This record gives sequence, structure tokens and C-alpha cells, in this order.
Amino acid sequence: MITADHHTHHARCGHAVGDIEEYVQAALALGLEEIGITDHAPVYWMEGDHALPGTAMARSHLPAYVEEVLGLKERYGGRIRVLLGLESDYAPGFDDVYREVFSTYPFDYVIGSVHQCLGAHIYHRGRWEWGADPAEVYREYFRLVRASAQSGLFQVLGHITGIMAYGPRPSAQLLDEEFEATAEAIAAAGVAIEINTSGLRKGGVEPFPASALLQRCISRGVPVTYGSDSHHPGEVGHGREIAATLLQPARRWQPLATS
Repeated sequence: MITADHHTHHARCGHAVGDIEEYVQAALALGLEEIGITDHAPVYWMEGDHALPGTAMARSHLPAYVEEVLGLKERYGGRIRVLLGLESDYAPGFDDVYREVFSTYPFDYVIGSVHQCLGAHIYHRGRWEWGADPAEVYREYFRLVRASAQSGLFQVLGHITGIMAYGPRPSAQLLDEEFEATAEAIAAAGVAIEINTSGLRKGGVEPFPASALLQRCISRGVPVTYGSDSHHPGEVGHGREIAATLLQPARRWQPLATS
């Protein structure tokens, strides 16, 4: 049985709706024991306070975000555990910048996600309409996933096959090679992954990651958690029955609360 949702967003990121307390209340209504608030971290790999207003919160919004989550943690104590988290881009070359930000606040955990690959967002369908080479894109994407695992910045890796949501499939051999190398790198780094059910909402037949990669990770003892990646309070807990089945053979990940 799944009793925690470790990946949720709210209106600050610019592409979700509802305030944080609505997500907490939705989790309570489902009988969850724990909810992780993990809105999109500010963008530090571009100039300006609010470089991508429809994608992530402004840098100047981060202190208020932290204060609000910590307040809800205290207010709902004894009813549900509210965890302070972030979902952060993995941006090569900016490790020290993000490491300093993460150390400034009492985050319970940070999800690291590859959102940008070869100049386009991973869910940007136009990339494929413009004739991008799937082999090139997929190899670079999984290289970045492996680098994010090895960075030491994150406790959990987010939607690690997100590039597959709208992309054409490369060869089975390429996927096999990339999945094998990626599972090995994640296991060696000691970081967890998530079963992210937004894959079901993005037209897929299974959550992220693809089952072939998930099984490789599980067989290597990689810890696994569940996240709805909800962008609406009504999406909290989405697909958790499916996720529960996939989690049965997995080593469950539990965040180590710091606040």
C-alpha cells in the first residue's frame, strides 16, 4: 500500500494550479500519511530573477516557499507528515551554485530531473517535427541522467525516461545499452529513483521510468519511491494502484527528514 506521495507542485511554478495547502488537504482526504512538496526550483542556469516564469518559481520566491511549507509542516503535525522538498533541474556546470542553494535551507530531499536536452525541453514535441535524430537525443538525455546521479546533488532522480513521452523510439539495441549503463550509474551513485505516474497522463501506457529500466534498477537494489508529479490537487495520488504493483519487488526509499 502506498501511503506517501513524494512529488507535487503548486501555482508558484507557473504551470500548476492551487496553493500548497490544497495539496496537503487532498493527501489527507486520500488517507496518505506523508506528502512531499517539491515545486520547481528557481532557474540558476539562466540570468535573472525569474528567467522562465511558466516553468519554475522566481529566485525571490524561494524563501517564502520554504517558510510556507515549514508552516504547513507544523500546522498539520500529527495528522500528516509534510516534507520540504524541491524538484530541481540538473544543469551541467552549475553544481556548485545549486549545492549552495540547497545547503541554505532545511530541505528533506531534492528531486533532480533532466528537463533540458540539446536545447529543447524534454516534452517539447517540436523537436521531433524539426527532424531531430532520436539516437543523438536519447544518448545525450541518458548521459545527463547518469551525470545527475553522479553529481551528489540529489536524493531522488525524477522521471528518468521522460524523453520517451512524446519521442519516436530509437533502436532496441540503443535503449538496451542506455538502460544498462544508466541503471549501473544510478546504483553506483546510491541515489533513489521514482515511479512517476505523470507518464500515464502524458499519453503513456506505463509510468516513468519505462519498465525495462525500472526492472534493471530494482535488480541492482536501487531504492524506489512514488510520486504523482501532480500539478493540480486532484492529481495527488494519481495512479498509485499501478505504482503499488510496480513497487512490490523494490527496495522502498524513505526521506531522512532534516527539518
